[in-house]
Amino acid sequence: MIVEDQALIGMSLEAYLEDAGFSIAGPFLSCADALRWLEHNTPHVALLDLSLRDGTSLPIVQELKGRNTPFAIYSGLPFAASLPAELQGVPWLEKPSPREELTQTIVRLGGTDL
Repeated sequence: MIVEDQALIGMSLEAYLEDAGFSIAGPFLSCADALRWLEHNTPHVALLDLSLRDGTSLPIVQELKGRNTPFAIYSGLPFAASLPAELQGVPWLEKPSPREELTQTIVRLGGTDL
């Protein structure tokens, strides 16, 4: 599952990760769109931008944590120790991350699908 509000970045991630062999849901451009999809689906792994057009992805984070679904943050914001408790210990990739780092993170999280 990819949640990214910048369409070009989302499409680029989708294309790269599909080429790397992952099945992709999304990219979802808003928290609302992602939460709607999650009403009937559960991804194996999720890649979330933290800041979305309709707020933060924290509601998605809470939903994924409730399902024990692993996820990583892919954000233009640097990692900060003052992040909300829900994000402590979550893999943090700062945009732009090397593709190899992105792939390794997803595989480490247990993702054969995304």
